[in-house]
Amino acid sequence: MASEHEFYPSRATPMQYFTDEDEGEEGGGEIEEESTDDEVCKEEEKENSSDWRSLYLMCGGRRGGGRRRKSWSLGQVFFDPRAKWVQEWNRVFLLVCATGLFVDPLFFYALSISDTCMCLFVDGWFAITVTALRCMTDALHVWNMCLQLKMIKRSSSSYGRGNDKRSGSESEGEGGDGGEGSSNRPRAANGRHVAFQCLKAKKGLFFDLLVILPLPQIVLWVAIPSLLEKGSVTLVMTVFLIIFLFQYLPKIYHSVSLLRRMQNLSGYIFGTVWWGIALNLIAYFVASHAAGACWYLLGIQRSAKCLKEQCRGIENCDLRLLACKDPIYYGTRSMVRDRARLVWAENSQARSACIDSPDSYDYGAYKWTVQLVTNDSRLEKILFPIFWGLMTLRFHSFHPF
Repeated sequence: MASEHEFYPSRATPMQYFTDEDEGEEGGGEIEEESTDDEVCKEEEKENSSDWRSLYLMCGGRRGGGRRRKSWSLGQVFFDPRAKWVQEWNRVFLLVCATGLFVDPLFFYALSISDTCMCLFVDGWFAITVTALRCMTDALHVWNMCLQLKMIKRSSSSYGRGNDKRSGSESEGEGGDGGEGSSNRPRAANGRHVAFQCLKAKKGLFFDLLVILPLPQIVLWVAIPSLLEKGSVTLVMTVFLIIFLFQYLPKIYHSVSLLRRMQNLSGYIFGTVWWGIALNLIAYFVASHAAGACWYLLGIQRSAKCLKEQCRGIENCDLRLLACKDPIYYGTRSMVRDRARLVWAENSQARSACIDSPDSYDYGAYKWTVQLVTNDSRLEKILFPIFWGLMTLRFHSFHPF
């Protein structure tokens, strides 16, 4: 019996050893799984706390739980496209676009013809006023571009954090070399997403850059005085009109696209029917204003062409006399000492044919502009073409053919 007791323990001890090892391995696996779950939960809590902390700091909070900052800057605003202040800013920016559409045709009214010297010049003070208004609208366009870039950056960064979380869980599941390959994939996907967002916003940013280019300012302050000094009075209006249409038509498309985008997002713009009626009236008024300004510019071109033909019919008449001595005139009264200019100013035939009456020359549709091109009242120069544009658009709306 003693030998049996000595034998059975010798057989039982190795069996007991193997069973304890198996149970230890299973228990260790459960402990390792529980420890990995705890680590993932702790990491998620840290990320959530860091996200809330960053959101709190962006909204104006201070580190350490102190009072909120009173100062405000662009980097402290939470850029959510669905936020209320973003929608309010879109409405304000729509009115800014309408203001820009109204300001650009005002550049045409800076051109005028002197009744005394029968020469073309640029009204300096009016040009300064219109240039300042245009710079104000351009500054608001730049501000809107900064907001768009901030929103794109915010959305791309949030998308990148989501991909990093998914890539971390996938890499832990795969392990080894496969984990490194999977960690590189989300980075590439994040880069593709950011590139797609940039390409998607490229169209809008391109139009934003196009509408804020200072093309009318360059033409008015640089190109027109240079052309006037050379005597190319009729070419001035052609260049001015081409540059205006090159920028004005994309600006109209940009404003209409913004209007449709706002309607698709919210279904309405200002919330009431009266605002819709007001927007239609503003669009009709801006269209009449643009049409009247182009009509005024072409009327000046017609008058300059008439003066040019009269000058060519006179011996020793230089075409540079059709441009005033000071291309940009600020209202200073100085005596004209040039004999050739005095002789041209006293030419009664050219004055009666081109300045005094529209019946002596074929003005066509620009017959009413004869009384405007030499008018000193800037208000009448602006309001009369607007009235002509309203009547013309009204006529064509009722009689399309």
